[in-house]
Amino acid sequence: MGARIAAHVANAGIPCFLLDIVPAELNADEKRKGLTLESPAVRNRIVLAGLEAAKKSRPAAFFTPETARLVTPGNLEDNLGWCGQADWIIEAVAENLEIKRKLFERVEGVRKPGTIVTSNTSGLPIHLIAEGRSEDFQQHWAGTHFFNPPRYMKLVELIPGPKTLPGVLATLDEICDLRLGKGVVVAKDTPNFIANRIGTYAMLNVLKQMQALEMTIEEVDACTGPAIGQPKSATFRTADIVGLDVLVHVVRNIYDNIPNDESREMWRVPAFVEEMIKRGWLGDKTGSGFYKRVRKGGDSEILTLDWQKMEYRPRQKAKFGSIEDGKQIEETRERIRALVGPAMDGKGDKANRFVWSCLSENCLYAARRVPEIANSVVDVDRAMRWGFAWELGPFEVWDAIGVARMAEALGREGKQIPPVVNEVLASPKKTFYETEKGSARYFDLGAKAMKPVPEPAGIIILKSLKDRSGVVQTNAGASLIDLGDGVVCCEFHSKMNSIGGDIGAMIHAGVKRLGSEFDAMVIANQAPNFSVGANLMLLLVTAQEGEWDDIHMAVRQFQGVNMAIKYAPGPVVAAPQGMALGGGCEISLSSARIQAAAEAYIGLVETGVGLIPGGGGTKEMLIRANEHAAGGEELDLFHALKPIFENIAMAKVSTSGEEARSLGYLRRSDLIAMNRDRQVADAKATALALVREGYHPPAPAEIRVLGEEFLAGAKLAIHMLVRGEFASEHDAVVARKLAYILAGGSITAPQTVSEQYVLDLEREAFVSLCGERKTQERIAHTLKTGKPLRN
Repeated sequence: MGARIAAHVANAGIPCFLLDIVPAELNADEKRKGLTLESPAVRNRIVLAGLEAAKKSRPAAFFTPETARLVTPGNLEDNLGWCGQADWIIEAVAENLEIKRKLFERVEGVRKPGTIVTSNTSGLPIHLIAEGRSEDFQQHWAGTHFFNPPRYMKLVELIPGPKTLPGVLATLDEICDLRLGKGVVVAKDTPNFIANRIGTYAMLNVLKQMQALEMTIEEVDACTGPAIGQPKSATFRTADIVGLDVLVHVVRNIYDNIPNDESREMWRVPAFVEEMIKRGWLGDKTGSGFYKRVRKGGDSEILTLDWQKMEYRPRQKAKFGSIEDGKQIEETRERIRALVGPAMDGKGDKANRFVWSCLSENCLYAARRVPEIANSVVDVDRAMRWGFAWELGPFEVWDAIGVARMAEALGREGKQIPPVVNEVLASPKKTFYETEKGSARYFDLGAKAMKPVPEPAGIIILKSLKDRSGVVQTNAGASLIDLGDGVVCCEFHSKMNSIGGDIGAMIHAGVKRLGSEFDAMVIANQAPNFSVGANLMLLLVTAQEGEWDDIHMAVRQFQGVNMAIKYAPGPVVAAPQGMALGGGCEISLSSARIQAAAEAYIGLVETGVGLIPGGGGTKEMLIRANEHAAGGEELDLFHALKPIFENIAMAKVSTSGEEARSLGYLRRSDLIAMNRDRQVADAKATALALVREGYHPPAPAEIRVLGEEFLAGAKLAIHMLVRGEFASEHDAVVARKLAYILAGGSITAPQTVSEQYVLDLEREAFVSLCGERKTQERIAHTLKTGKPLRN
């Protein structure tokens, strides 16, 4: 965990030291090499192993391999003095109170006054860890509980000690938010704080209900994943990833430290889980947990634990009509209401009863724990959304089902309603939250009245702006929203933000308003993904019907959209987040500046379905190759084109915003937003900075192409790939089309061509590939499975 926190600090561009213990004995390899316990390689063996594991981890801990250079490894014996150079010291050693206290006693001897010190403990009392330390130490002391993996999990729980200075908390909040991109929740110094207290209770409650209803592992996971707005890993896949030993440690820690919790007996590990621990079935780390992967010849099969017989068997598909019906309901709140409704009335199938029992008990427990563990219901809900990736926190679930309706059903079951729920029911709104004219309010426990939901300064929420009548123009696929200060935002809201005529029309509408009504435009949305690209279903149907003129027109229109973005009278800033694939990538490439999210997965992926980028993406990458060749990289155009060709031909997608830069999708001048919540505001600031600098549209690009010189080399490479069975014959057809465009068509010698010339090559290649039977098969396969087909 320490190495992964260091990795994310490095992702933020902050140099850091990483220290670990010194080995107590030599391993076999060290003995063979004749090393001793004093050898530097031995003394740093553990820290280097941790750092290497972070480098190799999947999903990746570092944005790029090069980022690891910002981490300097050392050990706690030889290099503890490095702490004296630090502004922030984060401890992430074993969850043992005495080990932590002894370490901090040593750290205080080298720490400079004023340095902030925090513990990454997941549940030990913060006040006890720092007990006995100096006044200055305790004033600059707190808990910072990062969730694993730190790069991807948004939550950091910030736990003040009894003497922590307000300014120290404010500094930690600011660094975690602005530099590390985290969502910060201030938790009280109670056992396992907020998220693990509620989340672990939810896990134990699932186990209890599973045993009561005699459900299988698969049936539980079918009910506790996306069906109720929780991750695809659901309950038991998540447990295998985390590790049963870790789960049991957390459960026992909570049990030992909550003598007054009315639900304390819930925190007992079920007998069958204890047996799994004895057998070493700890999850992914041991190869066996609730699920087990086994090899059968060259294939692998996933087996599932039959918890009643304590043996593994082939996986069985869960079959619940209510869960299947729920898949047709896109909105999570509506889907939850549909799932629990029958059980609330004493009807429904086993899944209905299970989901109702789990959600209602979780909601009751959360309501009993405030204000004990958190200052507000907002903090609890954010902790669960950001730390456990739930779409809705427990108090949002109360509202989704209906507080009054839920309380009535629970009352019929003889359940005691917590005081906070009765207080809400006595209030005028009878809800934990309300939204009015774009402003969200929550039920404040102290005031017993609605108050505005606190948001950090500098965050723009597009939905709130729209609710406050910030919509300038709208259609089925996109809207123009006034961001203020002369900046308009084009927000996509089609299904999966796939690009069609509606989005193109709205981008044109936004560009037309630049110069008269607005100074700049941001293209952004706050959905999980920026855009998955073109509407493939529509394209497939049109191709199968042989409507080639329609495809020509659609491609020409999309090329026109991207050229309008590029040559708009005011700056257009694209803000891609999540997946920005195909056409989504092309829109970004056409913009004056890109303000990418740290977690932006950008790529021209058209070759995966047997096509080439046809909306100007190939042309823009050709321009970038020209820029590299003309810059200080000491590259000629041929060698600058080689990685461009490989990236597009192999449909490479960046694994981070920063990697998108190394793949050529971002220029050096493009920016990264570490905190996705701030991305729209950051993009607006970038657009306004361009306006202040006196932005003018670029001059029409003159593109140097190599003709036969590049095409011959590319064809040879394609031939060798097919011959080595690394590419199919159809891959070769697509790759030769791509190479033809990058070479500048049929020209024999290097020369300069216009953007329109390359766009025409793109369009002709795109349409011709649409007529290929293999391409249509690939598109159909991708639409059916979500995965590309190689044929």
